[in-house]
Amino acid sequence: MSSPIIAVINGAIKAASILLGVSFGKITILPLLLATIAYFNYDLIDPENHPRVTKNLRKEYDFVVIGGGSAGSVVVNRLTENSDWSVLLLEAGGHESEISDVPILSLFLHKSKLDWMYQAQPQDNACLAMTNRRSCWTRGKVLGGSSVLNTMLYVRGNRRDFDSWQSLGNPGWNYENVLPYFKKSEDQRNPYLARNKRYHSTGGYLTVQDAPYLTPLGVAFLKAGKEMGYDIIDINGEQQTGFAFFQYTMRRASRCSTAKAFVRPIQLRKNFDLSLWSHVTRILIDPRSKRAYGVKFIRNGREEVVFAKKEVILSAGAINSVQLLMLSGVGPRDHLEKLGIPVIQDSPGVGQNLQDHIGVGGIIFPIDYSFTLSKSSRIININTALRYAVTEDGPLTSSIGIETVGFISTKYANKSDDWPDIEFMLVSSGVNNDRTAQVAHGLSSEYLKYMYDEIKETDSFTIIPMLLRPKSRGYIKLKSKNPLEPPLMVANYLTHPDDLAVLREGVKAAIALGETSTMKKFGSKFYSKSPPNCRHIPQYTDEFFDCIVRQYTMTIYHMSCTARMGPLNDPMAVVDPELKVYGVAGLRVIDASIMPDITSGNINAPVIMLAEKGADLVKATWMRRFKRNNINVAIFNISID
Repeated sequence: MSSPIIAVINGAIKAASILLGVSFGKITILPLLLATIAYFNYDLIDPENHPRVTKNLRKEYDFVVIGGGSAGSVVVNRLTENSDWSVLLLEAGGHESEISDVPILSLFLHKSKLDWMYQAQPQDNACLAMTNRRSCWTRGKVLGGSSVLNTMLYVRGNRRDFDSWQSLGNPGWNYENVLPYFKKSEDQRNPYLARNKRYHSTGGYLTVQDAPYLTPLGVAFLKAGKEMGYDIIDINGEQQTGFAFFQYTMRRASRCSTAKAFVRPIQLRKNFDLSLWSHVTRILIDPRSKRAYGVKFIRNGREEVVFAKKEVILSAGAINSVQLLMLSGVGPRDHLEKLGIPVIQDSPGVGQNLQDHIGVGGIIFPIDYSFTLSKSSRIININTALRYAVTEDGPLTSSIGIETVGFISTKYANKSDDWPDIEFMLVSSGVNNDRTAQVAHGLSSEYLKYMYDEIKETDSFTIIPMLLRPKSRGYIKLKSKNPLEPPLMVANYLTHPDDLAVLREGVKAAIALGETSTMKKFGSKFYSKSPPNCRHIPQYTDEFFDCIVRQYTMTIYHMSCTARMGPLNDPMAVVDPELKVYGVAGLRVIDASIMPDITSGNINAPVIMLAEKGADLVKATWMRRFKRNNINVAIFNISID
């Protein structure tokens, strides 16, 4: 039997085990045969294999990109468009897996080998329902980064986010300037949205589509939003306030990570090299000239060095990028000196200004109907596996039940303006049935048992109110100068009183939506059991809601803003508006860490956008130099003649 067929059958065995939820020894021949055929057909229709890994690296490249996540994958794609430039991508993780391809299984990737498995420091006033009061910060340690682990939500944010970036001293970053970069990536599969050429485009690398599968709750959520007075809109279009079905970075019912979208298509470019399982430990910077000239990394248990002729580009994310900057001597002087790290550039903003979106978990509404995604037996069976493989729909294509989005304004927002302060993520399942959430969110087993054991077999839906513009600020510091030790991550959730106030109103609005007449038709009723720490407080008071917010305080995994972009006169700015690191030549940061402030919505789409724009900024720099050098040569030749 040929090796490709053996590979297909091996893949089928794994796929069948995943999709059917049983071991190989228990799989009957029919499901195995069907899974084999499905897997083989999938391979025929979508023949993109994992990108080839370069065994023998060159000593020198024009550009070395650190981190193959949502930003780095885009950057290497665009830079290798110039065939004269050699580009190396260094990624600490490996390839995506069959599990990561299946949308419903994303929570199973948390705390897997694809995850850095970070945890924030304990808090006294938030995350009280979590084990040791610590928030689990899942980050992708895999080619494609967190786009391999996320829920694939495509949300651009509010136009005022980007206008604000420009007003802070960052020319070229207002909404009208960044909109073309959102469109540049996009391959919009909804024909109704694609007709609106002002806001959408087709033909880009990144597939964006509607959900292949919705429960009856998806439409009901829209109707409930309308009942509350909100429009049904395109949230990535002219207006953000309102309700819509979520859009997803999916392709043919499977995840469309940035690795699949941007790296696989360029794997045969001769000027592109890829090195996986390559843990970068330091950026090499000449202390006299203050120029980045190379990268040190560990691969196959050995320390290696590679040099960059033009630039080192840091795209390792809001945690790892600032960790590497500090390990390389760029950061707050006092902090680096305490750890014995030679200071090359005193940059007090490195690791500061940490922002993240948080939501309130556990806002659950039991219902009378059995069509939610609340029971694994209903989701993972032979029928759903066949639907996924053959017709490319069914429960396995659901993004863990996240179906509908609403952007609303609490009493703290100006309701006459399109500037909402809460995002609703409306989910056709609940943590009462889904034990994977205990792992993903880090809920303590005691809290889970106390709160949800009595309704663990009950169908339900969940509304997660998410704070769009947090005012609390955290920070990241090094624990030591050991590059293999995770940094110290301090979230500081709810340390600003306004965050607590807005989330409190968000919870109230979520309860109101869950008890609209539209949702009452399903028998919906808010599950109002008081958490252990809140039993002494009268229910439905502001004090009670404040207490709820402090218990199940969920990260939405949007860590950002730790190497903020700003003008030269901003003492906390780490990079300039061209994303060049202040004080160090030949070094840029292109990822979520450069955001001055977090965007109003899920941040994967904005990160891809800023990577598109960042790649163009790199190109512009070196094309200017190329033209200038050519002009100088021409003048020199004329003078000789």
